[in-house]
Amino acid sequence: MRIVVTGGTGFLGRHLMAALSARGYSGAVAIGRRDYDLTHEADSRRMIEERKPEAIIHLAAVVGGIGANRKHPGSYFYGNLMMGSLLMENARRGGVKRFVSIGTICSYPKFTPVPFREEELWNGYPEETNAPYGLAKKMLLVQSAAYRQEFGFDAVNAMLVNLYGPGDNFDPESSHVIPALIRKCVEAVERGDTEIEVWGTGKATREFLYVEDAARGIVAALEKLTDSEPVNLGAGREISIRDLAGMIAERAGFRGRLVWDPSKPDGQPRRCLDTSRAERLLGWTAETPFEDGLTRTIAWYRDQRTRARAETTRV
Repeated sequence: MRIVVTGGTGFLGRHLMAALSARGYSGAVAIGRRDYDLTHEADSRRMIEERKPEAIIHLAAVVGGIGANRKHPGSYFYGNLMMGSLLMENARRGGVKRFVSIGTICSYPKFTPVPFREEELWNGYPEETNAPYGLAKKMLLVQSAAYRQEFGFDAVNAMLVNLYGPGDNFDPESSHVIPALIRKCVEAVERGDTEIEVWGTGKATREFLYVEDAARGIVAALEKLTDSEPVNLGAGREISIRDLAGMIAERAGFRGRLVWDPSKPDGQPRRCLDTSRAERLLGWTAETPFEDGLTRTIAWYRDQRTRARAETTRV
């Protein structure tokens, strides 16, 4: 099967390509922005014409943490909406047989009953700091259902919680909470700092999915989903940001003080998914214990810093 993975050169994409290979999908190809700018009609159409995919897994997204979402709401809305909408339309026109759209927990209403069930998606407006991003991705659910009804187009949808793991984005301007905290703690240990600042009150809760588990779930969605109704992919564990920060600090070896800045936003009050539909339809559950995943991620980040310093020294 000729599969194109948009965003396949990114964090999740690299792990997904490995998971596809492990399942025997030798025809999978990863593309990134350097290959095609999918926010442009011409590039979106050209990609379909050149690659001739039988299936598309649409991972590509313009994403970031709370700070980045507040700074670039228009860019995030436009980029994600145009990418997804143009790609699905050109896939339909180009005879693509299967389209897997990867959505986000940010599409859920701000005050969704916990655990989040798929049928709650339309019962309110998303949390304000990431609503433009969440709504742009949510429109692909509408497009999928509409295209299936009118054109018989086979589009399915998987909804992801926040991911983490080796290869994550550790840029302080755009990273999510786990890589941001790991970087702060590791750098504080290296400098001998006695305290680090953390955004918000620490009271908000989040759920995190190890990237390799997410990749397995997406492959299962490719193989097994039969309608356009969304399916949650999550770990089923809720943790407060305060507890998370303490756990990362301990594993990173930071023994100083965490200083909370309540003037910064907490984001959505709670996030935790009901994953029973994924288990029932896909036979999929998350397998990586959270503590193990954090340990691996911190070790990977430290290793990258060591390699970078060694490279600088050689130059």
